[in-house]
Amino acid sequence: MSYDRSVSASDRELAPETVWHIDMPEIRFGRDATDELAFQLRDLGVEGAATGLVITDDGVADAGHADRVVAHLEAAGLDVDCYADSEREPSIGAIEDCLSFVRDQTDDGYDFYVGLGGGSCMDTAKATRAIVANGGSPLDYVAEPTGDGQTLTESGPPLVLLPTTAGTGAEISPVAILSVPEKEIKEAISSNHVRADAAVLDPTLTTTLPPDLTARTAMDALGHAIEGYTTHEYDSLLRASDPGERPVYAGRTQLTEMFSEKAIRLLSGSVRTAVHNGDDLDAREDMLLGALFGAISGLTAGASLCHAMAYPVGNKYHTFHGETIAVLTPASTIDYNSASDPARFAEVAEIFGVDTSGLTDREAADALKQAYIQLQRDLGVLPSGLNELADITEDDIEWLAQQTVDTQERLLRCNPRPVTSDDVAAVFRDALHNWEE
Repeated sequence: MSYDRSVSASDRELAPETVWHIDMPEIRFGRDATDELAFQLRDLGVEGAATGLVITDDGVADAGHADRVVAHLEAAGLDVDCYADSEREPSIGAIEDCLSFVRDQTDDGYDFYVGLGGGSCMDTAKATRAIVANGGSPLDYVAEPTGDGQTLTESGPPLVLLPTTAGTGAEISPVAILSVPEKEIKEAISSNHVRADAAVLDPTLTTTLPPDLTARTAMDALGHAIEGYTTHEYDSLLRASDPGERPVYAGRTQLTEMFSEKAIRLLSGSVRTAVHNGDDLDAREDMLLGALFGAISGLTAGASLCHAMAYPVGNKYHTFHGETIAVLTPASTIDYNSASDPARFAEVAEIFGVDTSGLTDREAADALKQAYIQLQRDLGVLPSGLNELADITEDDIEWLAQQTVDTQERLLRCNPRPVTSDDVAAVFRDALHNWEE
């Protein structure tokens, strides 16, 4: 099986797309922006002594961030409950646990929701708010054949997300990623009704993130930016018969390209400092801004092959998403995909800071790969290849490749170069070793 880059929707016209659009939550950015959370909620229509739920995890709670947010909201006259049992890489069961908490505490759900933490906490908050508003269970809204493929029709009460990492982009994306352990796959609830109403991005919430998590989330953000810059153009897709059926990942535009460029510069220029001196607020601010811009690009234009390959790996071996992106990017996004448009990857190399003078486009793309690998080595906390993450056999590679093409169509249709399961298997083999220790 392979995926043609012109695929855009199940119901489409035999004509190129001519329209693009962008949806975005309200965004509040800056040092101590957390102190404006209550104002943001009031601006979204939360009135009086409303009762809300902060959804987070025990690590964020232990760092004191949940106490800070709850105290701020209570000082503003709001009642707040806190759910701190979010699961890393949340499963369907983890979402059901959060739903049970909400339904045990309330008759009709909370008046507002706050997601505080990394992508897993934010995805848990997004899925919970949407399912409470629409009824049913998570699998009702996961695409067929895994789920029932029902359509969300309601967004629910206000949801504000506060990331404590700089990387996932969950604070602006219309997707909640969920694992289905019994099938060893990851699926998504994808809808604009999943997207948060607002995002509050405060770099002071990220200074407690340890070096390894700082590096992992940074690689995810950098992946969004590079994949968003090198995916197909929106007008190479076929036009959807109904604008409502236009895919969430709809191809790059001049707007997303601008965000990609800035994201790549900010992230590649600040991640070394953020990892090795986590208290440097200038670096933390650049990282958070770069992650936001990368998300605007990659989660609008579309993530591609690397992310498609990362989900089966993460689900089977329970690896961190960001480190999986890190080990796969050189072989997938850069090496395999650069053949589709070497000149575009030469542009990425220049944005990344590579001196490309005197190099052909193909040579510049190769230099980009080496610069990306050197960046990872400089961080000192990332694996040297896929083999360091898991004991992967040849049978595993074949299974992972087949899972990629069978379960990740929504991402593969964004890829600038068509792939088959054999292509994906070859990329997995290339990713086993990025450097020798």
